[in-house]
Amino acid sequence: MPLNEERFIARVAIRHSVSPDAVRTILRALRSGGGTMAQFSHPDFGGMSQWSSGMTMVGDMFNNSLKSKLDAVCTELAAYVAQTPSTDRDRGRETGEVSYRSMRQGSDWWPANLGTPSAVGAQNDLRYAVFPGTRRLAIRDGDNVEICDTGNHRIFGVAQAQSADQTLTFTSEDGLVRVTDLPTVRDES
Repeated sequence: MPLNEERFIARVAIRHSVSPDAVRTILRALRSGGGTMAQFSHPDFGGMSQWSSGMTMVGDMFNNSLKSKLDAVCTELAAYVAQTPSTDRDRGRETGEVSYRSMRQGSDWWPANLGTPSAVGAQNDLRYAVFPGTRRLAIRDGDNVEICDTGNHRIFGVAQAQSADQTLTFTSEDGLVRVTDLPTVRDES
């Protein structure tokens, strides 16, 4: 990251009493989410966390103070992302080893014609990427990639069960969306 951005990250970290690594992680997640949403995992926020304007979730579910802190950090960083072009696009995405993240997973595993995802996540061998521009959802289970048509759903939340079947469910403006309810489409690349 450029020196000016590192200084900004340090100031945000001090202002909100979180680590610079937490700010960096959220900043990458926000950039991956188009500046309007973030999904990431960081111990400063109790593990898996999500943010979009009006919706904040932290790993420590009932910790309202932590939710408020995350909302304040994300609101400030979202304004920064809106005003500052990302240098990550030119260098490739940085990837830290976290179990759940909203950034590109090393090399893009989804078909290029799907566009830029608004959210990307991974847990164990199951990965997903949401593409609102093309109304698609890509799911990678091991080496198998499946593309689903999200239709009119505007997906903004994700839940992944820790059970053996690793069930994915999503939240849209219409409520809960199960992957099994979405039609599968052929790779259109």
